[in-house]
Amino acid sequence: MTRSDDPVVVAALRTPIGTARQALRGVQAADLAAPVIAALAHHDPVDVVLGNCMGPGGDVARVATLAAGLPVEVPALTVDRQCGSGLAAIEVAAALVRARDGVVLAGGVESASTAPWRSWPPVDGGEPVRYERAPFAPASVGDPDMGLAADLLAQERGIDRARQDAYAARSHQRAWAATEDGLLDEELVPVGGLARDERVRKGLTAARLSRLPATFRAGGTVTAGNSCGVNDGAAVVAVAPGSADLPGLRILATASAGVDPNRPGMGIVPATRLVLDRAGLALDDLDVVELNEAFAGQVLACCDELGLPDDRVCVQGGALALGHPWGASGAVLVVRLFAQMIRQGRGRYGLAAIAVGGGQGVAMVVEACR
Repeated sequence: MTRSDDPVVVAALRTPIGTARQALRGVQAADLAAPVIAALAHHDPVDVVLGNCMGPGGDVARVATLAAGLPVEVPALTVDRQCGSGLAAIEVAAALVRARDGVVLAGGVESASTAPWRSWPPVDGGEPVRYERAPFAPASVGDPDMGLAADLLAQERGIDRARQDAYAARSHQRAWAATEDGLLDEELVPVGGLARDERVRKGLTAARLSRLPATFRAGGTVTAGNSCGVNDGAAVVAVAPGSADLPGLRILATASAGVDPNRPGMGIVPATRLVLDRAGLALDDLDVVELNEAFAGQVLACCDELGLPDDRVCVQGGALALGHPWGASGAVLVVRLFAQMIRQGRGRYGLAAIAVGGGQGVAMVVEACR
């Protein structure tokens, strides 16, 4: 139910999403976020909240805020809910807006290209041991890599290779069409010489994808083609008090939920059910659905479990085509909702939802206010 104190997303922008070690390979995380923050600075924010997973630490949000030229009096907070960080940051911003009655900029950023190498300290005189990621869950509970978990999930849910490849090809086809039609132009802030998303492929078909080998296990069905990429990018929205009476996306409800860490991709399901219950809506009420497409098989498993037709998801292409800059991806979903529902005038209710390593999900339901 709409309330006058529900915060409203009144602006939403992002960088083009780059493929790791390519166009944006030399741009640090804070320098990816700074141009987007600067483009929204005219909203006079009282705080900035950014999600980030693999950056250098030291409060990336504060560094980006100062690099954007905001006054030193504006504080900033970095949050980490792994892949859900960008959406969680917007959830935090909504709470801050209610408490402080001012605009908060929120979103996320990730530079996989410049992420520092990390290692465990030496033990008993041994050498440091480099690791690619921190644990998502205790080993005793189960902490599989996301790709392997997605492959096993697809097998368990009976989602074959052909269905995954067809879904991934459609994501690219939709994203390419949206790009060529200029539907993404107004949400993009060029950075590092990149003016459009780097990963999207013209003419990609399921037949072409079917030639790729399994990536995560022998006999598996998850490949580099039906998985998201490793990417660089940033996305930021301006969240204002509902009393401001501005056009935008009213945040009706947010939710976070946990699932078995061995099947983290299913986190979208309980988070979506919970957020819809809080908003007093059903799936059939939704006009625009943006789920983070980490893996085709994982998204399809969530759609099947929810009873959601998969052709309703990411109708202008999702992360399989655009890319998955981890800490930013949840915020990218909200930028995409804003573009479709406000700039393009499509529908009244929208959903953004994302799964998280370690077995979590984050979701948000919004209502268009025009």
